[in-house]
Order: sequence, then C-alpha cells, then structure tokens
Amino acid sequence: MTKFANMKIIFNIKYRQLLEFIVESMIRISGYSAVLFVFLIFVFLMQESLPTFADVRVGDLWNQRWYPIENYFGILPLLSGSLIITLGAAIVSIPLGIMTAIFIAEIAPRWLREILKPLVEILGGVPSVVLGFLGITVLAPIVREELYLPTGLTAFTGAILLAGMAIPTIVSVAEDALDAVPKEYKDAALAIGATRWQTIWRVTLPAARSGVLTAIMLGIGRAIGETMTVMMVTGNAPQMASGIGSLFVSLRTMTATIAAEMGEVANGSLHYHVLFSIGLVLFIISFIVNISASAVLFRSRKRTERLLS
Repeated sequence: MTKFANMKIIFNIKYRQLLEFIVESMIRISGYSAVLFVFLIFVFLMQESLPTFADVRVGDLWNQRWYPIENYFGILPLLSGSLIITLGAAIVSIPLGIMTAIFIAEIAPRWLREILKPLVEILGGVPSVVLGFLGITVLAPIVREELYLPTGLTAFTGAILLAGMAIPTIVSVAEDALDAVPKEYKDAALAIGATRWQTIWRVTLPAARSGVLTAIMLGIGRAIGETMTVMMVTGNAPQMASGIGSLFVSLRTMTATIAAEMGEVANGSLHYHVLFSIGLVLFIISFIVNISASAVLFRSRKRTERLLS
C-alpha cells in the first residue's frame, strides 16, 4: 500500500512537471510567434515596397501632390492628413476618456458603475462602418450648418468620430488601472487630511500612471490605424494640411488611400508598390509609437520602484 502511494505521488509530480513544461512551452512559442509575425509583416512590406525606389526618386515621394494617374506620388498630403486628424482625435478623446474613467472608478456609485462599464465596452465594439454611416447622415450636416462650411465631410468630422472610437478604449483600460490602485493609498491620503479630489489627482492618478499611459497609447493607436470611418467622412481630398485651419477642409489619410485604391490598381504596377510604401510608413509610425510608449512605461515603473524603495 505504501509503495502504491509512493508511485501515485511520483506520478502526480511527473504529471504536474509535464503539464507545466507544456504550458510554459506554449507561452514561450506564443511570445516568439508574435515577434516572428511582426517581423514577417515588415519583410513583406519591404519586399513589396522596394520596387518603388527603382522607379521613383525618394524626393518625389516627399512632395505635396498625390495624383497617381500622372505619376505624382507625393505622400506628404496623406501623411499630414493622417497626423492632423489623429491629433484632433487625441485632443478630444484623451481628456474625456481619462475624466470618464475617473468618474466610473472613483466617483460613481456602485450601481451606476455596473451600468456604465458594460455600456462603455459595448460602445467600443460598434463597427467603424456604422460610425462612418452615422457621421455622413448625422454629424456631417451638423458640422456644415453650424460652422458654415461648404461641406461637412472634413478632417474635423473625422477627428470627432475617431475620438468617439478611441474614448471607449481609453476609458476601459484607464478605469481598470485606476481600480487596481491599492485602497491603502487612498485611505492614507484621506487620513492625513487630503480631500477626495486631492486624493484622486495626487495619489490615485499618479499611482495608475502606467495603465493610463497604456490606455492613451491604445486609443491613439486605434485612431492612427482606422480606415473605414475616415474614408467615409473626411472628404478624401489629397491636399496638404498646413495648420489648425486644415481641420475644416477635406483631407485624406494614408489608411483611406490604401483602402480606396488598392482594389483598383494592377498587381505589380508602380502605383501598387507605392501603396505598399505607404503601408510601410504606417508600420514604422506605429512601431515608433509603441516603442515610445514602452520606454515611457519602463521609466515610469523604474521611478515608482525607486520611490517605494
């Protein structure tokens, strides 16, 4: 009986070790495969983009005219359009998203929080084409009439809709980060005489800084990569954005250009390869944004660890 029990214990230990090895290997493979997939995407974009530079000078790619029919492939209007629309969306979505997250996590009563949190997550799942349709039929006429513009299909309309798409992401992630702050931090601040708002702004929000920054970067990342909404409501005019006034004219983004023109070009043509070059530029911008976010989060964690030690 004792021998059988020992064998059973040994079997259980071996089984657990094997199970841990399998799970650990799957996690490691998943991590490596994510890096591999990103690298393969980069290689594919490079492979399809390189023929562009054999037929088009780099200087011609950085001019201010996009008119592929006459072989004008200046991507500056597309790049400036993407940047100004994303900037407009960030200006609207970041403060609204963070303030909404603070309200849900710190101020709203529990019954209201249980309603608002699922509602925000549902809003985050609304298809972009539906928002684009609402933008064309509802928001664009309002913008045209209230701002006395010739058309409501402007960069401003696209920025408002992109902000509406980014806010649920920012709210959801930032609220989780704020909710994860230990209750002891808040109790200690209140115990030394801090008001509720002082506790939120000087204790809770700084303690959740890493999560809040992650929420902001995810929201901006969604705005940069959005296609259907901006293609439907920004007017799709490839003209150079030169200032804040460009928010109120029709512009075109890089993502909308790829989506609108990729299905119409001949496979292997110069126009085809230039569109892949635009995709490569988008990939590099997204990579830089993610690396910058990771660097900021790493410094924030190091700073927090030094303060706690």
